Amino acid sequence: MKFVAFERNTQGTGASRRLRNSGRTPAIVFGGEQQPIAIELDHNALWHAVHKETFHASVLDMELGGAVQKVLLRDVQYHPFKPLVLHVDFQRVDDKTRLHKKVPLHFINADTSPAVKIDKCTVNHVLTEVEIECLAIQLPEFIEVDLGQAVKGQAIHANDLKLPAGVKLVTHGKPNPTLATVIEPVEEVIIAPVASAAGDKKGKKAKK
Repeated sequence: MKFVAFERNTQGTGASRRLRNSGRTPAIVFGGEQQPIAIELDHNALWHAVHKETFHASVLDMELGGAVQKVLLRDVQYHPFKPLVLHVDFQRVDDKTRLHKKVPLHFINADTSPAVKIDKCTVNHVLTEVEIECLAIQLPEFIEVDLGQAVKGQAIHANDLKLPAGVKLVTHGKPNPTLATVIEPVEEVIIAPVASAAGDKKGKKAKK
């Protein structure tokens, strides 16, 4: 995915506020052998980009001053209630850059699994993303979790993932975290209403 950035000459709170009022978003790009550079982006284009999964979980092509650099989105600051991006951080990467990055999980084939198709179970997604370690050129946009063979009562764990070549899972002390669980359907039990003891006594008195 490619986007265009422009070098930013003015910095500070006031300058950033004026920049946002003009439809631009302040940002910074750092890393590699170069010094950090203050940049700015068109806010409308950025707003559409941040809603795309690939913008958050893939190496991006940033065009700056006619040259293209490989970068990775590292942080996005949003306004607390307005549809506004306040600031963005990018990291320069190359083929030798080793990354720790969270990537989304894509759960597939649940509808055709025995658990859902035959036993009418539901799949509960415990995690929606995992942290991985890999070279920048090996970074996957997402990792698939194939639920095609899931059965009733099963739990799908991190060890069940088929990771791309060169990609390692980072679990922070949890050796095999749960990604999803298969929940059995709950049977609805209808209980017939029972007359109260007080009602029975009144009924008996009325008969007398």
